[in-house]
Amino acid sequence: MSHPHPELKAAPPLPKGGLRVVALGGLGEIGRNMTVFEYKGKLLIVDCGVLFPEENQPGVDVILPDFTSIRDRLDDVVAIVLTHGHEDHIGGVPYLLRERADIPVVGSKLTLAFLEAKLKEHGIRPKTVRVREGDRRGFAPFDCEFVAVNHSIPDSLAVAVRTGAGLVLHTGDFKMDQFPLDERITDLRAFARLGEEGVDLFLTDSTNAEVPGFTTSEQELNPAIEQVMRTAPRRVIVSSFASHVHRIQQVLDAAHQHGRKVAFVGRSMVRNMGIARELGYLTVPSGLVVSTKELEQLPDHKITLVCTGSQGEPMAALSRIANRDHQIRIGKGDTVLLASSLIPGNENAIYRVINGLTRWGATVVHKGNAKVHVSGHASAGELVYCYNIVRPRNVMPVHGEWKHLKANADLAIRTGVDPERVIIAEDGVVVDLVDGRASITGKVPAGYVYVDGMTVGGATEASLKDRRTLAEEGVVTVVALVDADTGALTEPPDFLARGFVHDERTFEPVIPVIEKTLAAAAEEGIGDAHQLEQLIARAVANWAFRTHRRKPLIIPVVIDA
Repeated sequence: MSHPHPELKAAPPLPKGGLRVVALGGLGEIGRNMTVFEYKGKLLIVDCGVLFPEENQPGVDVILPDFTSIRDRLDDVVAIVLTHGHEDHIGGVPYLLRERADIPVVGSKLTLAFLEAKLKEHGIRPKTVRVREGDRRGFAPFDCEFVAVNHSIPDSLAVAVRTGAGLVLHTGDFKMDQFPLDERITDLRAFARLGEEGVDLFLTDSTNAEVPGFTTSEQELNPAIEQVMRTAPRRVIVSSFASHVHRIQQVLDAAHQHGRKVAFVGRSMVRNMGIARELGYLTVPSGLVVSTKELEQLPDHKITLVCTGSQGEPMAALSRIANRDHQIRIGKGDTVLLASSLIPGNENAIYRVINGLTRWGATVVHKGNAKVHVSGHASAGELVYCYNIVRPRNVMPVHGEWKHLKANADLAIRTGVDPERVIIAEDGVVVDLVDGRASITGKVPAGYVYVDGMTVGGATEASLKDRRTLAEEGVVTVVALVDADTGALTEPPDFLARGFVHDERTFEPVIPVIEKTLAAAAEEGIGDAHQLEQLIARAVANWAFRTHRRKPLIIPVVIDA
């Protein structure tokens, strides 16, 4: 099994007739999925998503893939193919189109509709190419065939890319629900047909590679959802991803069956469900959906609210309801249904919301105590099934953290793929398919690009480090008036501290330290204010660590008196 090597050099030029594959995001993390294919001097991009920040990235809105390696080659990009409409696959598109607005964006009907709604906010009108399963489109020199796959958002596609160097099959995010709510199953016949033709490189979704067996069918959630609608004494508040059209369809059907009316709450929920309904992906019985205004006239046991915030996001409807910061006042007898997963890293935020809702008297039904969520990704059984059907020559697990990629690679090997041809790559690792063999040949930059308010790439690791320091250690500003001739203090320095434990006398002991530092500087003949600031900062930092075991951010200001 080829493992990444930290000592990889920049990749050499692509051998003539070879196909280069570089993931700029999505490997080693769940998010910012983006894969660049290069053949005959042209580039094809599959997906361009965002990653949501962790707690140690304060102030960051989203994280983008790093476009550095393709920035001076944007004119060579023939298309961006989107496998489905989730943020971690389409969220980065506006930022890429800002750099070249006329790249054709290829996707299914729902995917493009979600993307266009997002691009409208950025003031971009994309050049789109609508495809559906079974279509085959050329974006020379790439020939793309689109295959239906089943996922937690409708209209998802896998893409088969044919080039002179070989056939690549990229599953996108998928699972193999045999009884999907829209009856659109993952097209294993197409997978088998492509397998017969000969798949040279298979890129497979690794998210659930560690989970044994098969992912449960969405239909198996019906009894639990139906039971909530039937037995809840008062209102039912359902929180789900604003893109999980089928899950919301199940909620609408169950509400309708039990004589409840439904209102959508939260901007993204209202927008996405409006789009899904218009395009026919969401079937709404007439009179079922009402405005939040009309709800006020109804008795509690006739009410269902569908809102965002199932991941505990602080600004989303559910968190605000739990914090009593929303016009919906939760109370005794209300039932809250969290119809979603626990995304790793969000557990604390979700439990905080569950506790908040419970405290106001609500009953909270969630994945931990009822069957109200199934994953959107194939488990090990399904992945093995696919390897056996496709019989790929080379395999590159995608979409997952390290442990997921490794588990997926092991599955491929167990089905008989040559371990030498199973490639675990990381973001930025260059994989070349030459003469039917895939191998790692180098790397390109693939760092995190932070979007912070309106700036892209302005926030760096260094500025995040300062923010973490401000959050954890506090800040101390030292204002020193220094006599330009003698280099001595003309009066005691002023200390302004925030977030650093202090009272009036905290900084008295550091004054002699500063005096000593200035005296030493004067002896050396250092009189430059900037240099003195550096020296004072270092002295105060050392003192703060010695005496308080803290490393506040020190801002020195030296004024010539």
